[in-house]
Amino acid sequence: METFAAPKKIVDNPEFQSQRQKYLAGLESAVIDAPILEIVHEFSKHPFCFTMQSCYGHFLYDGQRDPYNLAPLPFSRQITTVTYKIAYLAFGIENSTSGSKFLACLDHFTEIDPDYIQLCSAEWFWERQVNSYALQVEPDRFKHKDSVIIEYAEALHIESIRNRFYEDIANFNWQSLDSAHL
Repeated sequence: METFAAPKKIVDNPEFQSQRQKYLAGLESAVIDAPILEIVHEFSKHPFCFTMQSCYGHFLYDGQRDPYNLAPLPFSRQITTVTYKIAYLAFGIENSTSGSKFLACLDHFTEIDPDYIQLCSAEWFWERQVNSYALQVEPDRFKHKDSVIIEYAEALHIESIRNRFYEDIANFNWQSLDSAHL
């Protein structure tokens, strides 16, 4: 499945609040990866955005085939390649002052490592929800894929970036956006 398309321009969407309520009603903590559960719930507190889907990002290798593995990569000289399942947060965003500011803030998270973090739109998300965007942690050369096989050393690098990415999002300052909501 291809996940990446350049971010689209935010457009009017008079159905945003009802669509947001539908997504929030279907939000099940049991299907959200535990390390990002609080992050996903934080987004639901703000009227100009909501989380559509998310994934913490998973690493599979010889000896670890659980597709939902949350354990850190072990330090090993035996592991040569790793299958990486993309880390991402997909959002629906309101066309409002707060929503526009939030979208601009999302782009700043790519500065953690532009070669490994992208802000994007995906056609299959956009078809279901206009003004949908995703932040993904993925090597730029594979930005169109949701799962890739990479060398172990690069997997360690991605894990470090992914962890910082989620830490920075968890520490995001929402106050300036909430006060701008119209």
